[in-house]
Amino acid sequence: MGTAARPGFDTEALRRGIEGDTATMLLSLYADDAELRVVDRNTQPSSPRVLHGRDEISELLDDVYSRDMTHKLERCVVEGDKVAFSESCQYADGVRVLAESMASLRDGKIVEQTMIQAWDE
Repeated sequence: MGTAARPGFDTEALRRGIEGDTATMLLSLYADDAELRVVDRNTQPSSPRVLHGRDEISELLDDVYSRDMTHKLERCVVEGDKVAFSESCQYADGVRVLAESMASLRDGKIVEQTMIQAWDE
């Protein structure tokens, strides 16, 4: 009797999602009940922006991907049911953004993510 393999996290889909022109691929990596916590200059650790569910996450991602900017996955590490990744972004005017994320996975999908981001001012 064999055991069923658990689905793994698709790091190439993450790369295509982050570096793509729309949020569609990236959004597909989130579970329906995912939670995304964003920490930055405006939403500091004591009061982060917390998005619940794929619909709220979609609104954020759609906004980000509607901007004139590029995105690049710098590195990604998967260990069991955890994934950590770094992404760099650049607006058309040269302003740069760096984001670091740590996420928990369930069945190959992101269920909880904390993203810390900083940008040029």
